[in-house]
Amino acid sequence: MPIKLAVTGFLALLLTACSSAEPPFDWQNYATLGLYSAAISKDGRYAVIGAQEEGGSLWEIETAERLYDWNHRKGDRSLIAKTAFSPEGDFAVTANQQDLVLWHTNTGKPEWFWSSPGEILAIDLMPKGRYALVGLANHTAVFFDIVNGGVQRTFRHDGRVRSVALSQDGTTAITGSDDYIARIWDIKSGKLLHQLELENIIDSVALSDDGSIAFSASSLDRGVVWDAKTGEVITYISGDESFTQKRISYLSARFSSDATELLTGNSAGSVQLWKTDDGAMLKHWKAHKKTAYGPNSVSILAVSFSNSGLYIAIGSNGVLNEFE
Repeated sequence: MPIKLAVTGFLALLLTACSSAEPPFDWQNYATLGLYSAAISKDGRYAVIGAQEEGGSLWEIETAERLYDWNHRKGDRSLIAKTAFSPEGDFAVTANQQDLVLWHTNTGKPEWFWSSPGEILAIDLMPKGRYALVGLANHTAVFFDIVNGGVQRTFRHDGRVRSVALSQDGTTAITGSDDYIARIWDIKSGKLLHQLELENIIDSVALSDDGSIAFSASSLDRGVVWDAKTGEVITYISGDESFTQKRISYLSARFSSDATELLTGNSAGSVQLWKTDDGAMLKHWKAHKKTAYGPNSVSILAVSFSNSGLYIAIGSNGVLNEFE
C-alpha cells in the first residue's frame, strides 16, 4: 500500500508538471512537411524558413501570408540549412551548406550572393546586412564583409562552430563549438575576451542588444546566463523537470531589448521565459502539434519577442506559434 501511494503521488506530480505549460493562443502552418531552418525578425514581423518540401520563403507573421519564395536557383527548391535577419529586419540571409544569399525583405529581391570558405553551420547579420558572422565546420567562425567581399576576422575553435551571435552594435561576437566552449570576441581587434566551458557540444548562443549579457547552452544540459564583460556566470536556467530533472537541449534563445528577460526554445517543444538576473522561469508554453496524439517531437528552431507584446516560436514541424 505505501508503494502504491508513492507511485500515485509521483504520477500526480509528473502530470502537474506536464500540464503547467500553456498552449499557443494562435498558430499557423508554414510547411507541408518539416523545416530545416527558421528565423524570426527582432520585431516579430517576419519569419524566414527553409522547408523540406517548399524550399526557402519569407512570411509576414501578422497576416500569415507567404510573401516571397527564396531559393538560390530559379525553378529549384533549395535546401536552406540556415537563415537569419538583420537587426532592423530590412534584410535576411539564406544559406545552404556552401552558398549564401542576402535578400531585401521589402522587395523580396536578392542583393548579394557569395560562397563560404567552409560548410555553413550558423549565421548572424549586422544592421542593413553589411556584415555576416558565419559559423563553419572547419573549426572557425568568420566575420564576412558582404558588400565588398572578403573575410575581415577569423575566430578559431577546436571543433565545429555550430552557433554564433552578434551584438546589435556589431562590436561583440559570441561563438559556440563542438569543443564544448563558448567564446566572446572583440570584433574590431579579433581578440578573445572571455570563454566558458560547458559539459557538451554548444547548441545555442545569444547576446543582448548591447553585448553586455551572453547566453550559452550545451546539449542535454542547463543553459547559462553570463556577463559578457567579465566572463562571470550570472545564473543558470533549467526547466522541464518533474520529480527528477529531465535532460533537454536549448536550441534557440533571444534576449528582450532591455536584457532583463530571456526567451528560449528547446528540443522538447517547450518555449520558456526567464528572468536573466536569477534564472526564475516566468512563463512556460508548449508548441502546437500537427497531430493530437503521440509524443511531441517538435524542436523549437527560433523564438522572438514581438512589438505587439506576444511571444513567437517556430517549430521543426513547420508551425509558427504565438503565445501571450
